[in-house]
Amino acid sequence: MSMLQTFANPSPDRDYTIRMTMPEFTCLCPVTGQPDFATLELEYVPESLCVELKSLKLYIWSFRDKGAFHEAVTNAVLGDLAKLLSPRFMRLTARFNVRGGIYTTVVVEHRQTGWAPAPSVTLP
Repeated sequence: MSMLQTFANPSPDRDYTIRMTMPEFTCLCPVTGQPDFATLELEYVPESLCVELKSLKLYIWSFRDKGAFHEAVTNAVLGDLAKLLSPRFMRLTARFNVRGGIYTTVVVEHRQTGWAPAPSVTLP
């Protein structure tokens, strides 16, 4: 996690959502050693910090040679990012490619104590 870098949230006075799609995530199956491929979708409402993109890319690439179950690696990535950023809200969706005829999607969330999203607005 030490490779992750941050910068100050340019608009800490309002809730806004940052969405990132990372289609090149890979790790190794801890049972077979074969590569697992996934698209990671990160969305978060920052508090005081945002994650710097190049450092996030290098962090994501660091899993290429690590064996991890889908559930464990998804929770680890969210845990590292939530610890680093202390966001108001964060969700990580990991959509793993087919393996043995099965697609796996893992969704994990972090919510700051007391934070709730603003009500949705429907425009005519």
